[in-house]
Amino acid sequence: MDIQGFRKDYKKPVLSRKTLAVDPFSQFEHWFKDACAAELLEPNAMTLSTVNKDGQPSSRTVLLKFFDQNGFVFYTNYKSRKAGEIAENNRVALLFPWIKIARQVAITGIAEEVSAAESARYFSSRPRESQLGAWISRQSSVLSSRQMLMLEFEKIKKKFLEGEIPLPDFWGGYRVRPQTVEFWQGQTSRLHDRFLYTLDSDGQWSLERLAP
Repeated sequence: MDIQGFRKDYKKPVLSRKTLAVDPFSQFEHWFKDACAAELLEPNAMTLSTVNKDGQPSSRTVLLKFFDQNGFVFYTNYKSRKAGEIAENNRVALLFPWIKIARQVAITGIAEEVSAAESARYFSSRPRESQLGAWISRQSSVLSSRQMLMLEFEKIKKKFLEGEIPLPDFWGGYRVRPQTVEFWQGQTSRLHDRFLYTLDSDGQWSLERLAP
């Protein structure tokens, strides 16, 4: 299959420094609202990249569940591969690939566990079957068959047949505190707009335009 000819020339309003917010969180909120308004599939889907102790990177898609001035939050199994790699090296990267609107947001930062109370609040808001699924999925471990997985699911449904389902002690959230946030917007002739926010040692954000 010949894919060398695959290309699309983007035509978007030019980004300029004066049109961007003074901090990346406000700018992200603005772009996130645009992504939602464009009816993108899972606008909160983001690629999370981690690196293990041997320097081998790995990436997967997770869902952003909360963001504010303190960072970007997602939830997972604390015994998963991603969690193990974060324990070894908590420097991570996030990428929001909003291809339909020719935008990307790339983030680098430090991942840290959120509090158990914060995880419990989010867990209680999940659909009941998603709560049950968290209990039986030994994420990233070898699974002999889907049938075995469904058998475990039926067992846990019977165990928690009535009442609230408690938060598993091996499940919770991470907050990624950003150190850099890049906003990318496609332009014609591959002369894309790129602006990088960088956090300095005093907690202040600087903003620079990058070459495409």
